[in-house]
Amino acid sequence: MNELSLNNCRLDRRYDVLEQLGRGSYAEIFVARDILASPNSPHNLVVIKGLNVFLQNDIDDDLERTLIENFQNEAIALDRVRHPNIISRLGHGTAKDLRGKTFHYLVLEYLPGGDLQRYCRERSTDPKTTINYLEQVCAGLRHAHMKGVIHRDIKPHNLLLTRDLETVKIADFGVARIHSEDTPITRVGTNVYAPPEHSPLSAGQTGNLNGYHLTPAADIYSLAKCTYTLFTCESPRYYANKTIEALPADSRDKPWADALLPVLQKATRDNAEERHQSVDEFWTDMLGVKNIIAELEPETMVRTKTTSLPQAHISLGYSPLAPVQPRFNTSRDLRSRFPLIPEPGLPAESLVTNVNVSPPQVPDVDGPYIGEVSRDESAYEPAPAIRGPRRMRRVAAFMLFIALFGGGLYAAGSYLRSSNLWASVWHSRANQTATANTDINLRAEPNANSDAIGLVTKNSKLRIVNSQNNWYQVDIIEQGRDRTGGPSANRGWLNGRYIDLDDN
Repeated sequence: MNELSLNNCRLDRRYDVLEQLGRGSYAEIFVARDILASPNSPHNLVVIKGLNVFLQNDIDDDLERTLIENFQNEAIALDRVRHPNIISRLGHGTAKDLRGKTFHYLVLEYLPGGDLQRYCRERSTDPKTTINYLEQVCAGLRHAHMKGVIHRDIKPHNLLLTRDLETVKIADFGVARIHSEDTPITRVGTNVYAPPEHSPLSAGQTGNLNGYHLTPAADIYSLAKCTYTLFTCESPRYYANKTIEALPADSRDKPWADALLPVLQKATRDNAEERHQSVDEFWTDMLGVKNIIAELEPETMVRTKTTSLPQAHISLGYSPLAPVQPRFNTSRDLRSRFPLIPEPGLPAESLVTNVNVSPPQVPDVDGPYIGEVSRDESAYEPAPAIRGPRRMRRVAAFMLFIALFGGGLYAAGSYLRSSNLWASVWHSRANQTATANTDINLRAEPNANSDAIGLVTKNSKLRIVNSQNNWYQVDIIEQGRDRTGGPSANRGWLNGRYIDLDDN
C-alpha cells in the first residue's frame, strides 16, 4: 500500500490531518486544521498537497528528481503570480508519515465552495453571477501572464470557490510554464479544454509537440471553452480540439447568445495567431456580453460600472506576502545529508504518533505530532528495545531522575518568586532585543486564537516589553522588509519560537 498514512495525525506540530480529498498520479490532497490559526480565521482549515513519489511503485532517480523539481516549481509559480483570484500557498515542509515514508508537501488555502464544474452541474447559474466569475478568472489569468506564467490547464475543475461563493480562484499550477523557456512543449491538460499547442491528442509517441510556440493564447483558448461551460452549463465535448461554431440549442435564444458566440469562435481558432493574444483583448470583446447582461437587471438594482480591464475580487484572508520559498531534495539527497533517515516502508513508531482528531474541536498545541524530518531537521534512529530486569531498572532510574529534577525546578521557582532576583532577571529580559526568524502575525493577546493586529516580517528588529509563558510582547524597531496592506500595529504578542533573542 503506497498511499501516505496521515489520517488522524499532526503534521509538523501544526496541521491536524482530517481526511483525504483526492489523489493524482504522484500527489495526494488532504484537508487539515491549522492549530495555530484562530478558529474564526479563513485559514483555520488548509489543504496539504503531499508529493508521493512512490505512489506508482518503483521509481528511478531521474523521474524522482523531475517530480520534485516540478513540485518545487509549482510553489515558485504560485508565489510569482500571487493574486486575490489565484489560490495562495501558505507554507511547505518535509516530513514522514506513520510508516516512515519521507514526503514533501505544500500548504495551500482551503476553498470549500467547490469547483465551477460542480457549481454548474448542481445549480442553475444566472448570467450576472456567470459574468462576475468569469471577470475574476480573467483578472487572475491576466496577472499570471503579466508575470510570465502560462497555466496550461485552465478548466472548470481548476476554478475553485470560497465558502461564501463570492470569490473564484485559479488552482493547480502543477504544469504551469514560463513562456520564455525554450524547451519542448509536453502534452498536458484535458482534451475538452486543451488547445492544439499542448493537447494530448496532438502529441506523438515522445509526448512532445513540435512546431508550436507556447503563448498566452493557449490559456485563452481554454478560458473560452470554460466560458462556454459557465454560460450553457454544458461541456464543450463536441468541440474538443475544434473551434466552437454554435451554442447548445437551449442557449441560442438567450439575449447574450449572439454577442457571446463570435468571441468564443475567435478565441478557439486552431491557429494561435488568429485568437485573442491577451486576456485584455478577450475581456474587451466580452464587455459587449457584460453590458447586455447589465441591461437585463431590474431598474431598482445598482449596476456596477463597466471597466476596460477585468477587476479582481478580494476575499477574507488574502495576503500579498508569500511565505519562504521551498528547497526540496530527493530521497537520496536526504539520506546523504541525514544518514539515519530510514528507507520508505521501514517501521517508524518512535518517529511519529497518532492523534485522535475530532473535526469540531481544536487540539492541544503541545500534543503529540508527526514530522521529525521537517525544514532541514534530522531524523533519528529508533533505539533498540531494552528487555527484562535491565529495562525495569532503567525505567525506575529515569523516573527517579524526573522526580528529583522536577522538585529542584519547583524549589528554584519558589525562591525566585519570593526574592528580588526574579525582578532583576525579568528587567534584563524586558530590555532585550530580538530578531524575527520568519513572517508572523502580531497578536492582540498572548495566544494563537486572538486577533492578528499587525505583521512582523522576517529579520525584523524587535524590543521585548513583556512576557507570559512562551509569549513575548514586542515593539517593532525596524521591519525586515517593506510591507503593504493588512493591519499595521507595531506592538503585539509573538510566540517565542518565531524570534531569536539577541546577545545584548
